[in-house]
Amino acid sequence: MLVISYLVDPIAAPQVRELETAARSLGVTLLVQDIRTADDLPAAFDAGVRGHADGLLTTAESIFVVERKRVAELAARHSLPGLYPYKAVVDSGGLMAYDSYTPDLLARTAAYVDRILKGAKPADLPIEQPTKFELIINLKTAKALGLTIPPSLLARADQVIE
Repeated sequence: MLVISYLVDPIAAPQVRELETAARSLGVTLLVQDIRTADDLPAAFDAGVRGHADGLLTTAESIFVVERKRVAELAARHSLPGLYPYKAVVDSGGLMAYDSYTPDLLARTAAYVDRILKGAKPADLPIEQPTKFELIINLKTAKALGLTIPPSLLARADQVIE
């Protein structure tokens, strides 16, 4: 499994450690490729192919949203089915995403802004984690990759792009 990460972002290293722990418990081998800029993406994909990767994961840094079309195109070119932490990548041609539910996040953000504008100190506000997530599957991409998505997985999807 190819994992592409942007390790200059401090949130990347903990994600990679968690992926490595999960992979060991599942008997999956990870090939972690660190990128420093978007121009490093082609080489990361090439390394994945040389390492016989059969799938793709990206960590959850904003560079993968900004470069979503390029990531999806490279994954398609290298026939790598990908699971992404952002729906935007799937909207751009990626295979699947498991993402926090954006409308809920936006509503929570608005509530925080409201509290701050009414005088609350940001440091006194609790940190919240998302509580609702979406599974998005792109059937056009699955077909292009020659994959059949099991009906049981399609039934669990919150959105299926046809």
